[in-house]
Amino acid sequence: MLHVGLRVSDLDLSLAFYKALGYEVVGSVPETPLGRLTMLKLPDDPFVSLELVHHADKGAVDLGTGINHLVVKVESLTETLETLVARGVVTEQPSEFDGMATALLTDPDGYRIELVQWPPGHPAGMTSDDFSVD
Repeated sequence: MLHVGLRVSDLDLSLAFYKALGYEVVGSVPETPLGRLTMLKLPDDPFVSLELVHHADKGAVDLGTGINHLVVKVESLTETLETLVARGVVTEQPSEFDGMATALLTDPDGYRIELVQWPPGHPAGMTSDDFSVD
């Protein structure tokens, strides 16, 4: 997968939120049939991972049955949450399971974001080893 595009109802509010999470603006395409496209990436990522799609005439976002949540890997969940709270981002209580720590937050349009801290030695993403075989 290259990146995910999220339709947003207020580009300035969404940019402030995602910048508080640590995303950086790579560039934008002001006029497309979809609306204004703003490309974001996380500091350690070489490529765009998130595209904010804003079309003022489309109004509020209806989440319907689309994307359930996005997942972002963090090195230290505790430090990340402290930084986000200092930036005014509201987070839910973190939880831990099998050495993996997670916390959820919600962006201005209602998209859910899960922050994940893998246990030491875990690969950067999920593999078949993360699932039990029946």
